[in-house]
Amino acid sequence: MTYKTIYALLFVSISLTVYSQEKFTLSGTIFDANSSETLIGVSIYFPELNTGTNTNEYGFYSITVPKGDYTVVISYAGSKDIKQQISLQGNVKLNFKMDEKSTALEEVVVTSNPLKTDIRKAEMSVSKLLISTIKKMPAMMGEVDVLKSILQLPGVANAQEGATGFNVRGGSVDGNLILMDEAVVYNTSHLFGFISVFNADVIKDLKLYKGGIPANYGGRVSSVLDIYQKEGNNREYHVNGGIGAVSSRLLIEGPVVKEKSSFVVAGRGSYAHLLLKLANEPNSVYFYDLNAKLNYRLSDKDNLFLSGYFGKDKMSFNNFFQNEYGNLFFNLRWNHIFSNKLFSNASIIYSNYDYGLKIKMVGIDWQSDIKNYNFKYDFKHYLSDKLNLSYGVNSIYYQFNPGTTKPLDAASPINPSQIEKKNAWENALYISAEHNLSDKISLNYGLRYSNFQRLGKQEINTYANNEAVVFNPDLQIYEEGTPTGTIHYGKNKKIVSFGNLEPRFAASYMINDNQSIKASYNRMSQYIHLISNTASVSPLDIWTPSDQYLKPQILDQYAVGYFRNFAYGNYSLEVETFYKKIKNKADYIDGAELIAHKAIEQVLLNGEARAYGLELMLKKNTGKLTGWLSYTLSRAEQRTPGRNEYEPGINNGEWYRANYDKTHNLSLTASYQLSKKWSFGGILTYQTGKAATYPIGKYQYQGITIANYGERNGSSIPAYHHLDLSATWTPKPDSKKRWKSEWVFSIYNIYNRSNAASVTFGQNMETGLSEAKKMSIFGIIPGITYNFKF
Repeated sequence: MTYKTIYALLFVSISLTVYSQEKFTLSGTIFDANSSETLIGVSIYFPELNTGTNTNEYGFYSITVPKGDYTVVISYAGSKDIKQQISLQGNVKLNFKMDEKSTALEEVVVTSNPLKTDIRKAEMSVSKLLISTIKKMPAMMGEVDVLKSILQLPGVANAQEGATGFNVRGGSVDGNLILMDEAVVYNTSHLFGFISVFNADVIKDLKLYKGGIPANYGGRVSSVLDIYQKEGNNREYHVNGGIGAVSSRLLIEGPVVKEKSSFVVAGRGSYAHLLLKLANEPNSVYFYDLNAKLNYRLSDKDNLFLSGYFGKDKMSFNNFFQNEYGNLFFNLRWNHIFSNKLFSNASIIYSNYDYGLKIKMVGIDWQSDIKNYNFKYDFKHYLSDKLNLSYGVNSIYYQFNPGTTKPLDAASPINPSQIEKKNAWENALYISAEHNLSDKISLNYGLRYSNFQRLGKQEINTYANNEAVVFNPDLQIYEEGTPTGTIHYGKNKKIVSFGNLEPRFAASYMINDNQSIKASYNRMSQYIHLISNTASVSPLDIWTPSDQYLKPQILDQYAVGYFRNFAYGNYSLEVETFYKKIKNKADYIDGAELIAHKAIEQVLLNGEARAYGLELMLKKNTGKLTGWLSYTLSRAEQRTPGRNEYEPGINNGEWYRANYDKTHNLSLTASYQLSKKWSFGGILTYQTGKAATYPIGKYQYQGITIANYGERNGSSIPAYHHLDLSATWTPKPDSKKRWKSEWVFSIYNIYNRSNAASVTFGQNMETGLSEAKKMSIFGIIPGITYNFKF
């Protein structure tokens, strides 16, 4: 689809709304009756008109329909439906409060099912998980983990056991835009992937976009994980927490000014390091994090929010090696309702990710970080029941510190040094439309323009033929180029600039009330890159901006799907197939050293990547037994051909499997409510082993056997699979007392599978024979957690 076609559709859509019969607008905000939290994604439906809308990220809704008398049905997962008769003889503002649905086992009458697949909306490749669902899933050591839960969805995998981050539809970890209260989170894990940075107690809503990504999102090429924190109860004080085998947590919320302002503060901390000290163990590993949010209702039309996060990991091994890393962000937001049809949100965000390394035996103290300052202003315009517009602007200023080296102490031989800092400025503006063309056809289309400028102050190397990597024809290898000179750019002077148009389009066609087909296309640009040649992210990996050598990644993704609800929405089926291609995918020359490299362009080549596959998800939405089966069949590859006819490129210029390619990915997730006191959960996971490069022969050199390796990633490590089980016991489910508690018992990897994290090859020095060694991280791990609230 051309850009002109999209513009034409936008113009026609707006024009069609100008003339219509007399209409009025119903608008308002929807809250949780108990906590007074605004609710995201609540359905507001007019059965007589077969039309409706949903609340936005701040609980606001607006819909314009013809004058008349109607029944409005308000539904939300986990809450009782609201049915109310209204007479629209003029514009009406109406707020609703949703009560929690009874969990009594004898309750079998369901008036609506918000968990069923939305077959009408022109939205696909999107997954939303309720926090209540996540907390029912088995977790390692009893630690509820948001990221581990999304790994059970189709199209999502982890690089390996205990790995940081996740891979979506064959994309790399740095291709995921991860937002918490609109702030970018650069590292999502504690303890190198053991636990995620997201405290489930304070999370209000999360949504994962794998494709068909709306125009208000940009800057990454794989996915968007959008997470919102709770706002806090503005009526009464509450406390909840938990004591686990690895860490404990505590959350406090309550009103600052009753019915007007509230706060929530949540903290977690591990204590394994204390146990190690008691055992006279010189090693130490621990983490802590803090979430906080404050909101104030200035008026019926204005709300202020201040939210923040601070987390830190610290590891020390025998006092010779220390590693420390952490995330920090603050976000100040202002919601304003201009009219019953126009909602806005302005945000000022600061985010920082820092990481460091200290090695005592060398006497080095190395620190690095990435900071960004972000301003965004978004509008939602509810023109009619057929057409809604979203538009806005976004501006991010980046500061990259690739590395600061200092002597660890006075006796250290290390001289202080600073790899040149880098600055960049990314700007974007967008407009998109949600358009119901008819009772059967719905569209979502838009356009985003992004611009990225690499800025000084910096000395930029120049190279012969503008090539920072050179090819050695004698050795048939790529080598680091030698600079021929430098160019000085003053502070905030433009070094290089990129601009890209990013069209987005999605369509839904309803076959009948229970099934539909959908299709989507999106183009996205990514201007910052995580420099890492491993499948899993390390805290020492470096973020760097695009420049004249490292080009922005450009994604084009296509998807088609079939969606169906069965048995009144009790069962749902989602089938999708996708194809995506990425230009300018960074690849590394063989033997590249990345850490503390002063000219990273000397080890990078621009290539391309592609991924394609089939995803299936079958869900059981209601009853004592709920859950889903997900399966993904996919392929992820990349290629870096030679730059001219004399160069072979990487892997002889042939396509090869990406580090995180996994052909098969199967997950079965289930929870069972046996009684008011007992519930159970289980997860069975199977994945093809990740790609690896194995030796295909060997040769002798000075009496040592050396492996001769085959094509890059031509093999796979052994398959990855495990079964996890959990049981939750609520001693007094009917207690009227404020204090409520439960015990959660879990077993990770119940049959003690030794999953390979890596396989290495070498020579056994005792026998002289070649051998392969498999490294595994986790075996069977039991866990117990005590949760409480009052």
